[in-house]
Formats: sequence, structure tokens, C-alpha cells
Amino acid sequence: MILAQTTEPFIRWDWVWSHLGLFWSRTVEHLVLTGIALGVGFLISIGLSIVALRYRKSYTPITWVTGVFYSIPSLALFGILIPLTGLSVTTAEIGLVSYTLLIFIRNIVAGIDGVPQEVREAALGMGYTSTRMLWQIEIPIALPVIIAGVRIAAVTTVGLVTITAIIGLGGLGQLILDGLNRLFTTPLIVGTVLSAALALLIDYGLVLVERALTPWARSRAAL
Repeated sequence: MILAQTTEPFIRWDWVWSHLGLFWSRTVEHLVLTGIALGVGFLISIGLSIVALRYRKSYTPITWVTGVFYSIPSLALFGILIPLTGLSVTTAEIGLVSYTLLIFIRNIVAGIDGVPQEVREAALGMGYTSTRMLWQIEIPIALPVIIAGVRIAAVTTVGLVTITAIIGLGGLGQLILDGLNRLFTTPLIVGTVLSAALALLIDYGLVLVERALTPWARSRAAL
């Protein structure tokens, strides 16, 4: 007796159309987790970068410590944090923020170090203090390099957010985890495609932000 074999469709569109609300809520959660991580990580990195720029000997230990955080596998890091902060947003954000710091700090310091010395001398000659020169001269000139770091950190964080599904968060990662647990390819594919699309959209959005904030860079490239 030959039993008829039934094959599950690669993607079930009826399930997709009936779960659009779920996709939206997971996408919003993904964006919120990503935004908090990038915002907090950037603020911390600005402070650490200023310290590194003012006290050059501190740059090596700062990048060493943040490099250690960056090198810890995400699953291992969450395993360390869960006994301390539980299955919470705090656990997710501590992990996500720690992975942004090295990227941000290196690009902020590299961007400011790339400011021509003659520009600094001209600013000092005009009476700029070191603090005023940092915020009004050095950081604006360094913006292309800084935003390049933000783009790298943003794309990386979008991918890492999916891993926080193991602690009950994860945004679109919850769809991927659900698909793996149920051996159901549709949510797995949808979660993967939406995560990739989100990373591309954020990256493109940051490109537009860079163009808006650095119009002189486009003018110089056109010459």
C-alpha cells in the first residue's frame, strides 16, 4: 500500500495575510530595541571618546575593555546576564549596547583625529576653546566617519536583536525562533526577510542623514 505524501508549501501566504498585525508589532519591538541600544551606546561612546581624546593613554584600555565585550559571543553574554537581571529588556539592552561601544568609539576618535591640524590652529587663532572647537569644528568635520560607524553599528544591532528572542524578546527574531521550534518555514522566512529589509532601510536612512548633515562633502566630491 502506497501512502500519499503531502508536502507543506514553502511559504503559506494565507498565514502571512492573517498575521500582518503580528508582523507589525514584532517590527516595532525590533525598532525599539535597536533604537535604545544605538542611542544609549552612542551617548556612552561620546563620553568615553572625549576621555580618550583628552587623555591619550586611556584610549588603549578603553578600546581593550570594549573589545572584550565585543568579542564575547551573544549567547554567552546573555547567559552571564540572566542570573543578574533576569529575562528582561535590561538584559537585552546591556548586551546590545556593549556590542556598539567599540564600533562607535573607534569611529568617533578616528574621525576627530582626521581633522586637519591647520583647521584646529585656525580655530585656536580665532579664540575657540577646546570644548567649543570639539563641538563646533571637529565633530562636524568628523561626521562622515562617525556616521559610517553608526551605520555599521546599526546593521550589526538589527541582526543581534533577533538573538534576544531566546530571552522572550527579539522582535522579528521571535518569528524566526517560532519557525524553527515548529519546523514551520513561513514565519522563519518572513522574520528573516523583514530583518534584512529593516537593516537595509536603516542603513539607507542613515546615508540620507549623512547627506543632509554634510552638504559640503557632496560639493567637494562634485569638484
